[in-house]
Amino acid sequence: MLKIVFCIRRRADISADEFYRYWLDEHAPKVRRVAEAIGAVRYVQSHTCLPEMNADLAAGRGTQSPYDGITEVWFRDEQHMRAAMVTPAGVEAGRFLVADESTFIDFAGSSLFMTHEHEIFNLA
Repeated sequence: MLKIVFCIRRRADISADEFYRYWLDEHAPKVRRVAEAIGAVRYVQSHTCLPEMNADLAAGRGTQSPYDGITEVWFRDEQHMRAAMVTPAGVEAGRFLVADESTFIDFAGSSLFMTHEHEIFNLA
């Protein structure tokens, strides 16, 4: 499977509580509505937690401050993703999502990239 990973920082003019509420309660249902149009088969949000531990982890490694969260969107494969995203419905869905994301995401402070997942172990 192919996956988009979107490491997200919230806009500075939005509180953390409002950011997380909007992302989960408002944005996620919008993604679900257009999932077929963009060819998505799975969507997961990971919300950052434990700020004190994050600060210690960042300090110990000299990394940047953490993202506010991560979105992962899975696609069956590259061909299905590309085919879906060039249809009129896929193009419109992409525009719709970017417009909505711009209301709560700091695009310049965020990062977005395609990945192939390699599960090394799963003890769950």
